[in-house]
Amino acid sequence: MGTVINFEERGLAQLRARVAAAEEANQDLIAFARGHSGAVASIHEAVLSAVEAEGFDHLVHIVTQEWPQILGLDAVAVSLYAGDMGVRADASGLQFVDPRVIQRSLKGLDGVLLRGVKRGHPLFGPACELIRAEALVRLESEPPLPNGLLALGQRSAQGFETRHGSELLVFLGTVLTRCMGRWLIP
Repeated sequence: MGTVINFEERGLAQLRARVAAAEEANQDLIAFARGHSGAVASIHEAVLSAVEAEGFDHLVHIVTQEWPQILGLDAVAVSLYAGDMGVRADASGLQFVDPRVIQRSLKGLDGVLLRGVKRGHPLFGPACELIRAEALVRLESEPPLPNGLLALGQRSAQGFETRHGSELLVFLGTVLTRCMGRWLIP
């Protein structure tokens, strides 16, 4: 006598496993879409706040004081240089820095650098000790406008999104550069 194989049970088990895998993949996709949508909304809100700046000083205030809350970050710093003058601004104010420090920071930086760190970039100023994940965004302008770096940092070691996050941050940096140009060229 032979053994009877129940194909129905085996087929049903395989179908259940496939449905469970598809449902899990679907939930992952929904979670990613919600997170990406939230990132896009935050970037849009940050851009709109920058566009509404009433002057260069107000723009720097918005970037260093309001963007951290809008973007869900712990620190935002902007460093700019033109000729032999360099400045950096963060939540504690504006300080002069050697422009070579900013130039060295930009070496090899093409657009955006997203990374986890044990200590944030020095241009974060006093907050650098607390930063565990950072995004460094290159700010490029044509002379006589300054070039520089936008530094975004967070205390938690979780990373920023990779490709999509980079595209959004390049956009944010480009808008910031254009807003600065609007106020720096009479």
